[in-house]
Amino acid sequence: MKQYEEWLIKAESDLKTAKKLIAGDDPIFDTATYHTQQCAEKALKAYLSFKQNPILKIHDLGDLVEICMKYNKKFAELMDDADALTPYSIMYRYPPSFGSPDENEVKMAIEKAEKILNFVKMEIQRESQ
Repeated sequence: MKQYEEWLIKAESDLKTAKKLIAGDDPIFDTATYHTQQCAEKALKAYLSFKQNPILKIHDLGDLVEICMKYNKKFAELMDDADALTPYSIMYRYPPSFGSPDENEVKMAIEKAEKILNFVKMEIQRESQ
């Protein structure tokens, strides 16, 4: 298995985790938002791995999108979603807490993460041909 494929598997796992955390009678919204950021981060790093760009230990999704744009200008479409998800890497994870997101915020974050993941997968597939 190629390294970028491993990154995609991890990204998909984070998305699945976020969805599971909000399902059922006892949702865990704060942790779900963290996993949306992680999904997007790993998806973008998958693309960078695909392009054989060194994987930097950065968590700012906007910065990752900018690096991806060096290879493919279409990644600019993801900037707003990336900027919206970036704060979730720490926002609800550590005290003092900024409260907890509500269900609508988490669902929006899941949609944005899924959009980024699907975009990356499509671009990798397109560029592989």
